[in-house]
Amino acid sequence: MKQVIVVTGASSGFGRLAAEALARAGHTVYATMRATEGRNAPTAADMTEFARKHAADLRTAELDVSSEISVNAGISRVVEEAGRIDVIVHNAGHMAFGPAEAFTPEQFAQLYDTNVVGTQRVNRAVLPHMRAQKRGLVLWVSSSSSAGGTPPYLAPYFAAKSAMDAVAVQYARELSPWGIETSIIVPGAFTSGTNHFAHAGRPADLKVVEQYEHGVCEGLGERIQQAFAAIVPPDADAGLVANAIVDAVNAPFGQRPFRVHIDPAQDGADVGFAVLDRLRAEMLRRVGMAYLLRPRVW
Repeated sequence: MKQVIVVTGASSGFGRLAAEALARAGHTVYATMRATEGRNAPTAADMTEFARKHAADLRTAELDVSSEISVNAGISRVVEEAGRIDVIVHNAGHMAFGPAEAFTPEQFAQLYDTNVVGTQRVNRAVLPHMRAQKRGLVLWVSSSSSAGGTPPYLAPYFAAKSAMDAVAVQYARELSPWGIETSIIVPGAFTSGTNHFAHAGRPADLKVVEQYEHGVCEGLGERIQQAFAAIVPPDADAGLVANAIVDAVNAPFGQRPFRVHIDPAQDGADVGFAVLDRLRAEMLRRVGMAYLLRPRVW
């Protein structure tokens, strides 16, 4: 069934791949991003051409997850044009790379704002519509770093993604009585198809960075990229993440997967999350709230 879908952070990487894949699957997709008339104008134009070429209903919309005004305006536009929102894909995020000590507290907070608080802004705009419909899907793009092996020098990003995943799990329980489902897609490391490292933020305290690079870990940037290259297969396709998102959206109500792992490096997150999710579900059963594990059928 054709659904109205909003994808955040759709200018590149998983977001763009997912938006285009969902549109080709026959859905009405709003690929949202910042600066659609500025630095992302060429991307918006490319996606408009993609829609024409593939006869797909792919639309771009201005939406900055860091701005409540922008979020509310973007979601209002979708509802006015399409009449509803069936799926929200939380994909917008930002990576930062460097020694944890070298990031200022303000930088930590900024990354948390984009990766975690941004989802809250979007949810508060979208969920009233889904609750009125008593049906919907909230799909989160998480990270295997939240439960698998993690290399150093990505602490702010890993911390933010772990927080976002924890928020997603709590929302899943609270939304299920409204008939709203949750799917969490867990990508592992990819060395191509995304712009994580190319667009990653850097620490503000350059003195600390210099001490690390010329002290105990010279050339840390190259070392981390080499480490990823050693464990990620060269043919790892980021499009598999987009395919997993399409499959979750297309699954029948009540049969959508709670968590899906797309991890070419096999860092163990599937094992870690299996344990965590089982413990969390068991706690709900112990306190008599197992009904929250399944979406209510209205």
